[in-house]
Amino acid sequence: MIKLTIRQARQFMLLKHGLLGEYRFIGKQGILDFVRQASCLQYDPIDVCGKNAELVLQSRVKGFTKEMLEELLYQDRRLVDYPDKNLAIIPVEDWPYFERYRRAARQHAEHYPDMQALTEQVRTHIQNHGAISSDDIKLDVDFSWRSAIHWSGGNNASRSVLEQMYSTGELIIEHKKGTRKYYDIAEKYIQANVLNAPEPLPSELEHQKWRVLRRIGAVGLLWNRASDAWLNIWGLKSAERNEVFRQLSIEAKVAAVTVEGMKDILYCRTEDLPLIEAILKDPKLQFRCELIAPLDNMIWDRKLINELFGFDYTWEIYTPVHKRKFGHYVLPLLYGESFIGRVEVIAERKTRQLVVKNIWYEKGVKPTKKLQTALDDCFKRFAKFNGCETISL
Repeated sequence: MIKLTIRQARQFMLLKHGLLGEYRFIGKQGILDFVRQASCLQYDPIDVCGKNAELVLQSRVKGFTKEMLEELLYQDRRLVDYPDKNLAIIPVEDWPYFERYRRAARQHAEHYPDMQALTEQVRTHIQNHGAISSDDIKLDVDFSWRSAIHWSGGNNASRSVLEQMYSTGELIIEHKKGTRKYYDIAEKYIQANVLNAPEPLPSELEHQKWRVLRRIGAVGLLWNRASDAWLNIWGLKSAERNEVFRQLSIEAKVAAVTVEGMKDILYCRTEDLPLIEAILKDPKLQFRCELIAPLDNMIWDRKLINELFGFDYTWEIYTPVHKRKFGHYVLPLLYGESFIGRVEVIAERKTRQLVVKNIWYEKGVKPTKKLQTALDDCFKRFAKFNGCETISL
């Protein structure tokens, strides 16, 4: 059993994510390296000051630009949009592991008698015209549908059929324009040996073990209890999760960690033990100041973050205005080894101005000159990331 102080646990989490010390992830290769470590980036289309996946990367990857992610997704095809932890971006080599979800989507289509003919109509249109959005083809039919594998549905027939074909893997997102998705035939973009690979883990238990291990790696430290970190792992109820953790422990793929002041045992991947060994040597680490995405991998389990960092964060975008404590789109503010507050920031793209609407510091945080210098540098980098030329505080 590994024993850590609360500070050591924090340092491990932050170093694992490349948020403390020198940048570990650099440029386009750094994006790939982090996404492979994180297993997926949760996708959200809302763009107040960058979309969620972009916000995750800008805090970790030195020199990151939005164009780099676009290239990896839609030119290099090293990454692909597909549901994982909700809607997500995953490494293209992980495509075969989600075949059970595509198969479920194909079976789900059998409940919609009109789907086969509509699918054939869309397939023919794409073969003749190339990538399309739901606005590019009108299906004159009264058709209501709900996805089997992700969070979409409705009575827009064109969008429903495109998203069904995306769910089965016949189509992929060829590119996005703003929030609008353009679909094309998957085999044009994903290599045949990946696209048509058999499912590597046909056993439900083995698949759950693979998913859980990825999620532990995505967060750094996780406990065996109900958590948003397990979202969209089908069938992973308490009994199944207990068996997964039991087997991963027997196979020495995870290591148990106790943290001072915490009653729950945490787990890390055994491949991360060298990082824990480095932390135990009490290294001197360079502090950074970063704005963290609202759906950032490290804070997928808000209760865990509250226990480890003493930081209680709620994304209030869907909270009624009169019930909000802070604001519409508020980002956690990290400085060194602590979450020191939260910031509401807006990228005004017409004027190319980054507006820092408000900063709420945590209790006991003193805005020293050193902190102010780090914060100014953080806002300058964040403005550049958003294509803004000026900053309004």
